[in-house]
Amino acid sequence: MGHEHKHSVLSGEPEADEEQEKESPLRPRLLSEFQGQAAIKDNLSVFIRAARNRGEALDHIFISGPPGLGKTTLAGIVANEMNAELVMTSAPALDKAKDLAGLLTTLKDHSIFFIDEIHRLKPAIEEMLYIAMEDFELDFVIGQGAGARTVRIPIPPFTLAGATTKPGRVSSPLYTRFGITLRIDFYPVEELCEIIQRSAGILNIRIDDPASRLLAMCARGTPRVANRLLRRLRDFCQVDGRPQIDEELTRKAFQRLQIDEAGLEHQDREILRAIIEKYHGGPVGVETLAIAVGESADSLEDFYEPYLVQAGFLQRTARGRLATPRAYSHLGIPLVHSENTLF
Repeated sequence: MGHEHKHSVLSGEPEADEEQEKESPLRPRLLSEFQGQAAIKDNLSVFIRAARNRGEALDHIFISGPPGLGKTTLAGIVANEMNAELVMTSAPALDKAKDLAGLLTTLKDHSIFFIDEIHRLKPAIEEMLYIAMEDFELDFVIGQGAGARTVRIPIPPFTLAGATTKPGRVSSPLYTRFGITLRIDFYPVEELCEIIQRSAGILNIRIDDPASRLLAMCARGTPRVANRLLRRLRDFCQVDGRPQIDEELTRKAFQRLQIDEAGLEHQDREILRAIIEKYHGGPVGVETLAIAVGESADSLEDFYEPYLVQAGFLQRTARGRLATPRAYSHLGIPLVHSENTLF
């Protein structure tokens, strides 16, 4: 198995670090353990087998998709399948060129170098990365002024695994240097049920099929959310002294957690309600909406909006965010047509 070295907390925030630690025991280590995303797994298995047979580093991998769908997990799986070292960092942690150089010069042959939030790389870091990705060399400037000269230092062949929730913000020169591109989509209920049952086994929890399906339906198509809710259901089950998690317990727990049948939590409903009640259904800009609901614009775009759009509650337009008829119906608010609405 690969040896994992974490350079920094992926998000740079203690809360995210804690979430990563809780998720760690539940993360699949091999492609055979990874539930769902069949096309991605099938293609990756071919690329990995071919690279191993040739004794080469795997081509650079670009992984995109909403948070919690398995981008970091896939990088770890690739490292394990390649029997390679995994070095992890995030773009915000790479503040200066020497930060990147320090990591690249310590890599071993065929290491997997994982950069989360790769769309946030600074231009100077990105330019250094171009040469490293293509030629496996680093440019160093020695001296100052007229006597300065550039020296190229070789580095071991490695695989860059870049992950992002915003692929559109990755520069074209960087994107085109990745030989393998993977887009992870939200998981259907059936695949989430399999993930929940696997996690329940690891956590030594018993959950029946109706409860598992209800949990999957309320997990926003996201394994991380499913696992988080499963741990909360375990708490309710333990305190209630029940032998297993059943549908009745799940419904009561979700009611206490303010999670509805569509998987929307309190803040999701507040976002939709703000668009409808404060801005007449929209359109409203993301910055204005973020202030109205007390969230950062990044949180809205990265965490809340992808599922609200995918589930048909929200529409992104050039003019701003619009609440759909389904949002009105879900909140029990009469749909009033106006010049602002597209419906």
